[in-house]
Amino acid sequence: MKEKVILYGTSACHLCEVALELLQATLNPECFDLALVDIADNDELVERYGVRIPVLQRQDGVELGWPFGVEDVIDFLGE
Repeated sequence: MKEKVILYGTSACHLCEVALELLQATLNPECFDLALVDIADNDELVERYGVRIPVLQRQDGVELGWPFGVEDVIDFLGE
């Protein structure tokens, strides 16, 4: 069973694009299901993540905020 991870961001965010590229290069698609959530259309998400994006969230709700690199993602998802 794949582990679902969510990347919160928005299309107007350069750092979100960098984070997405890093995750696509790092995560094995056979093990992880990466969902992208654009916060721009949801006031609650804008309030929660507006100044923190990109944010990666595991299935258990634990979050990893930017900046993060390959090692950080591996450690975060391996916990």
